[in-house]
Amino acid sequence: MSADAVHAGAWAGLVWALRRDLRLAARSAAEVLVVLGFFFVAVTLFPLGVGPDPRVLRLIGAGVIWVCAMLACLMSLARLFAADFADGTLEQMLLSEMPFGAIVCGKIGAHWLTTGWPLMLCTPLVGVQFGLDVTEVGVLLLTLALGTPVLSLIGGIMAALTLGLRGTGALLALLLLPLYVPVLIFGVGAVDAYSAGLGIEGQLSILGAELIVALVGAPLAAAAAVRIAID
Repeated sequence: MSADAVHAGAWAGLVWALRRDLRLAARSAAEVLVVLGFFFVAVTLFPLGVGPDPRVLRLIGAGVIWVCAMLACLMSLARLFAADFADGTLEQMLLSEMPFGAIVCGKIGAHWLTTGWPLMLCTPLVGVQFGLDVTEVGVLLLTLALGTPVLSLIGGIMAALTLGLRGTGALLALLLLPLYVPVLIFGVGAVDAYSAGLGIEGQLSILGAELIVALVGAPLAAAAAVRIAID
């Protein structure tokens, strides 16, 4: 098989899986709304808990939004492969002529489009609660744009590794939260550095490097983990 044919098959597999999972998400929009609802409620609880002091709220704003975005992303990861694994669809995907790694990449992309992207759209609204100005919200959105795909990609690996196990949700949280810490540190650090008048190029560069590494390795690792689970 020629290289062009392989590339065409990989692209076809990615697009097919992306469209399929987006259609399924549209049919079960309640799950997406539950994730967004959790994000809004969790973010809103912090101003109520720490008090109305604008200085305190502005200081913790970026960290709170990032942590809540991480937890919201974590909530939706358990369903990434579970339904397809339960009804045998994953086995059919594995036997498809399209590269399985590309199919997994499409599924992870659909997860980000139905979780990370909506959370980003909601960020300017919740940023107002913490007194973040327009430029600070802009920096926060930039870090989320680089960081939330990493959350989905790393989460895809762990969702595949825990496929078919009992108590998947708790196990995913235990495995993923330590791996999410570097993304959280540099995502929040960029906003804090900007607020302090410092450069943010270093934090953004590290987030970008994490995204590139995750894009290259995560789909293949998740595909291999799914194969092991099916076998």
